[in-house]
Amino acid sequence: MLDKKYILTAEEASYKLHRLALEIAEHLQNNKEDLVIIGVVHNGLIIAEKIGVLLKPYVNFSVEIIAATLNKNLPTDIELSKQIDFNNKNVLIVDDVANSGKTLLYILKPLLQFYPKSIQTLVMVERMHKLFPVQPDYVGLSLATTLQDHIQVEVVDGEITGAYIV
Repeated sequence: MLDKKYILTAEEASYKLHRLALEIAEHLQNNKEDLVIIGVVHNGLIIAEKIGVLLKPYVNFSVEIIAATLNKNLPTDIELSKQIDFNNKNVLIVDDVANSGKTLLYILKPLLQFYPKSIQTLVMVERMHKLFPVQPDYVGLSLATTLQDHIQVEVVDGEITGAYIV
């Protein structure tokens, strides 16, 4: 059995999601353009859906959530759950953990044929091992770890129950 060293409880994760949603709403308060949230399958999509629900009372533009699927080890093909015209839209890319920055960088690939108004990134946990030039705009928890550590955001029945280091 894995020894779980929790860094976030379910209550702390919920609090951080609310804080992140408020930060996004504040940043986009003067925008009238729609927001498209792209959640990286699996946990990133769950976080994206939570952020979308939390955002809606605070914004006066539409919020649409779509999924992005890719092989995180070899991200050559990125599949979006819906084809959208991203021109003049605000885009928020959401993942559970930022490690090297590779996933967040490659998720940009399908957006390169459009001209979005803005592209931002959100992660629940950020590690300090950037190999790619990506700095998340919204971070639930920033944590320095060793390269051997692995961070897992734990989700049970669509709810974030915590995050831990393995």
